[in-house]
Amino acid sequence: MDGRWPGWGADAGLVVLTFLPALLSQPYVDTSGAAWASLTVYEAVGVVILLLRRRLPATAFVVGFAALLVALVGSAGAGAKLSPLVFLPLAVLLYNLGNHTASWKRTVSALLGVIVLGVAGLWLNRMTTDSGDFQGGLDVLAALAPMPLAWAMGFAARTRQELLAAAERRAADARRAQALEAAQATQRERTRIAGEMHDVVAHSLTLLVVHAETLRARGGELPDWARTQVDGLAAAGRQSSGELRDLLRMLRDPADAAPLQPVPDLGELDALLDSHRAAGGTVELTTAGALESVPGPVQLAAYRVVQEALVNARRHAPGALVRVRVGDAAGELRCEVVNSRAARRGTAGAGVGLGLISMEERVGALDGELVAGPTEDGGFRVVATMPLDRADV
Repeated sequence: MDGRWPGWGADAGLVVLTFLPALLSQPYVDTSGAAWASLTVYEAVGVVILLLRRRLPATAFVVGFAALLVALVGSAGAGAKLSPLVFLPLAVLLYNLGNHTASWKRTVSALLGVIVLGVAGLWLNRMTTDSGDFQGGLDVLAALAPMPLAWAMGFAARTRQELLAAAERRAADARRAQALEAAQATQRERTRIAGEMHDVVAHSLTLLVVHAETLRARGGELPDWARTQVDGLAAAGRQSSGELRDLLRMLRDPADAAPLQPVPDLGELDALLDSHRAAGGTVELTTAGALESVPGPVQLAAYRVVQEALVNARRHAPGALVRVRVGDAAGELRCEVVNSRAARRGTAGAGVGLGLISMEERVGALDGELVAGPTEDGGFRVVATMPLDRADV
């Protein structure tokens, strides 16, 4: 409704500016009843025609010219004269014809129809009026002479609008082409990264699993502690191989984002902690609340936070006790992983510093908050808090 008011307001203003001048000037030209009657009927018809000019530009122009012709010939036949400003609506209709009629056939047909009506009107004027003061002459010609300029202005306005629309279409096409090129470049880069990861990581990881399985096959020759370590190594290698395969698959084709393996959740925390213990670590788990009802995206993010925190503890604080607390309360899930001081020196240069960044991105994607830093006793603490009602982000 609000969008229609500007259009109606413009039409109302145009009607006032077009028809009011003739009413104001008519008392200075002729105040006879015939003149006022002809002017009133003409302007009443002209208002309707002017309001319909956009829908039927050619028809409105021809009908408007015919109404003006009838008013002029009728008033002249009654010995009355109309104000020269009655030609203003004709100029508006001519401008509208040039601005809204794209078909040259309709434009030419309208002009030919007006010429025929003009000739017929001139003949009727000569037949119905004896006095030369009321016969169309140079005064009518002077009023009609500037009219083609109104059509030219409308045609120029329409041409400019078409040029602007064509420029906008070209700009939109250019933006789409640029976006397509960027998407193709991104896909090429994804494919390149997937190939590099496959060559650098997948082959080495596969070789690691093969060696671990070979050691498992010869488990009778190994001590008990070594057999446990080999089992954990083989399980971790197989899990990592599957997750890496899913990652490479999604990198090569982002549209095919369904993983080949089930997405881990909080129900698999026990297995994750067992793998940490199998690698020689010590860990305690405390849970609170109904974790099975936590949305899937939040469970996955919490699982990855715990997984990365345990990996960092093994790298930088080997032998340290790790305490894991996971619970939901007040509409959010809180995941806390704290490790004590290292029992022995960690691996020098372990990691590339992307673990915390990855955790922050995962938690931030769910409108959560991640806080990580050293503790007073020389350990390290990671706390992730994620709202449960934004899990659909």
